[in-house]
Amino acid sequence: MRRTFSALSVHNFRLYFAGQVVSVSGTWMQRVAQSWLVLELTGSGAAVGALTAVQFLPILLLASTGGVFADRMDKRKLLYVTQSMASLIALTLAVLVLTETVELWMVFALALTLGVVGSFDNPARQSFVMEMVGRTRLANAVALNSVLVNSARIIGPAVGGVLIVTVGIGFCFLINSGTYLVFIAAIAAMRGEDIDRPQPEPRERGQLRGALRYVRGLPVISSILIMSAVIGLFAYEFEVVLPLLARFTFGGDADTFGTMFAFMGFGAVIGGLYVATRQETPPRLVLFTAYGFGLAIAATAIAPFLWLSYISLVVVGMTSTAFLTSSNSVLQLRSAPQMRGRVVGLRATAILGARPVGAPIVGWIGEHLGPRFGLGLGAVAAIAVAAWAHYRMAGYRTPSPMEP
Repeated sequence: MRRTFSALSVHNFRLYFAGQVVSVSGTWMQRVAQSWLVLELTGSGAAVGALTAVQFLPILLLASTGGVFADRMDKRKLLYVTQSMASLIALTLAVLVLTETVELWMVFALALTLGVVGSFDNPARQSFVMEMVGRTRLANAVALNSVLVNSARIIGPAVGGVLIVTVGIGFCFLINSGTYLVFIAAIAAMRGEDIDRPQPEPRERGQLRGALRYVRGLPVISSILIMSAVIGLFAYEFEVVLPLLARFTFGGDADTFGTMFAFMGFGAVIGGLYVATRQETPPRLVLFTAYGFGLAIAATAIAPFLWLSYISLVVVGMTSTAFLTSSNSVLQLRSAPQMRGRVVGLRATAILGARPVGAPIVGWIGEHLGPRFGLGLGAVAAIAVAAWAHYRMAGYRTPSPMEP
């Protein structure tokens, strides 16, 4: 048990963890509310997919640049800026909804702006963990952070579903605006002398190209990034396909949608705790969790009853979090310190940046062929890319940057 929660013995990480519990719960609540808002305004699954595409398009274009900024700058100061801007965006959306002046183009414009902010926030926040806990606790901290994110996936959508049907969508955005301020207060209370910040990279031309060359020379790291891109493209479109599955396949409402996310989040907590108990995170764990993720999505796609889909979504949550956590740990632990921010930026591009392409495709398939087919596409993609990476990584060993 002590090993499972060892990273929480670090004062700064405890503050980070506590702030994230509140902030990420609000973020998931906003995701549910935002998807349901667009569905109410349009009645279109393709529109929900387009919203996801708009929000994640900046990450596709800018997350790698965000990784360069994370290597150059004080990550803590960068987080002050990004979290403040995200809070302002949520507050603006709340005002528009509560005053009944919101229009579809406004939702899309604010989603696009939030995506730009996230392009710089994600690499800084992910690579900041190493500076708080060090190499020996990194895998544990990443796993606990995944448990946190996915616990929030239970809390946020469940609360969001209740708020939508009781007081309205606008309050979801208003509350989320305040949760960002809690995270800002948490990082402000950290002990600066305990943050092990590496020497910032000097401002030079070609730093992003250098990161791409670095990644190409490491088959395990490049394979994991390609796996992440394919899985992010087709399998992580839950905000798109689950509203359709809830409403059109099972005849449910926002509460059904929130419950689906809650069950998935419950499984994600189990998956994250499993990875947190491991002393090592080998690349083969990334492969096996990707296989399991694809099979779990396939089971959800063919579930004939709502209660069976809830059960399969628990397994989806377990395997998806285990994949995200193990892949993140492998990439950070096996990247040189001066490259870590850029590698994390490339990972954000791979997982989140692929979604602008995949979301409209999955949304269109979900609307015209059925939500089950949208899920099936993700299942096939995850299993196929895991098999490809398994073959490519066989016989390779990526040395740790600490090795000679």
